[in-house]
Amino acid sequence: MSRYLIFILAYCLGAIPFAYLAGAYKGIDVRRHGSGNIGTTNAFRLLGAKLGIMVLLGDFLKGALSAYLGLWAFGFEPWGGIVGGLLAMAGHSWNPLFGFRPSGKGVAAGFGIVTVLMPKVTLIAITVFVLVVWITRYVSMGSVTGALTVLILVFVFPQPIAYRVFAVVAVFAVLVLHRSNFKRVLQGTEHKFGTKK
Repeated sequence: MSRYLIFILAYCLGAIPFAYLAGAYKGIDVRRHGSGNIGTTNAFRLLGAKLGIMVLLGDFLKGALSAYLGLWAFGFEPWGGIVGGLLAMAGHSWNPLFGFRPSGKGVAAGFGIVTVLMPKVTLIAITVFVLVVWITRYVSMGSVTGALTVLILVFVFPQPIAYRVFAVVAVFAVLVLHRSNFKRVLQGTEHKFGTKK
């Protein structure tokens, strides 16, 4: 029974608001500036590269650690890592510290989870993400394309059915959380990476 406590820990890890904490360090409430998200992209935009990288690593690692702890607690059965990872994404994206409102997009944490569960898939998906951001300058489009790449690859490569279920659920969440980004891209008002606007 005690091993199920790992899932509570995974959720709590996911809820650690690294972008908010980094912003507080600089006297900036990231919820009230930029996109208002407590995620990696907004941290880069508002806090600069140094703190942005630290937030990226924090969000990535909380996803990776949650997935690994879930695997470890249940004898490396795939579903343990999936539940741990999804709980971390939920804690990040609908953070209880901020009233369970949408608070982050879950992409960095999601890549951390996929790195633990399917490292080969991660390598390809991150490459796609980087290329799309480099071409379009839209981090949101890179994030969505990278997530869709994960979804496609889990059905191309031999993977446990549990990982495929995870990919469907996680990618659906990423798409839902990016709805406002899609709207801004169509309107031409979406922030482009590397610009001050």
